[in-house]
Amino acid sequence: MTAPRLVLASSSPRRRDLLARIGVMPDRIASPDIDESPLKGESPRAYAERLAEAKARAVPCAADEVVLAGDTTVALGRRILPPADDETVQRRLLSLLSGRRHRCISAICTIDGTGKVRKRTVETVVAFKRLSEDEIDAYVASGEGLGKAGGYAIQGRAEALIRFVSGSHSGVIGLPLFETRALLKAAGIPLG
Repeated sequence: MTAPRLVLASSSPRRRDLLARIGVMPDRIASPDIDESPLKGESPRAYAERLAEAKARAVPCAADEVVLAGDTTVALGRRILPPADDETVQRRLLSLLSGRRHRCISAICTIDGTGKVRKRTVETVVAFKRLSEDEIDAYVASGEGLGKAGGYAIQGRAEALIRFVSGSHSGVIGLPLFETRALLKAAGIPLG
């Protein structure tokens, strides 16, 4: 029996790069089109899990395919922090995160051609140092955190501003590799 083909339900180059770290290249990439608005009263964990599964379900899956989708949500307490759509939002987010711990919740989901769903969720605690206005201005000027949940990218310049990480570093970037590898193996995807 031939191994199933992997479909990555994400247009994120970071997720492709992370998969490459474990020797996996998607056979097909499809961008899911879903409403990512939080539901009233929805917890950050439930939100991330719902979005990961919704993204996987939004991509057509042939009988010989496995769809992989993920969502990374940044949460401050029960508050879901949005992506930084512009510099004003990014400054506000970085000010909120300055000197505090927050959670990065990374949910992943696979659905195979038979409809079998497999899911994992990983929570990572991240703490920024207390950021000065100059540090926030310099980071915003770099353009690095625009479009990112919480307004930062841990795999870039922001890493030098983070004093503590407990959990999955790759999960903060966008795909917890240990759990992703286990899900793909269970779904029959060959691993490098």
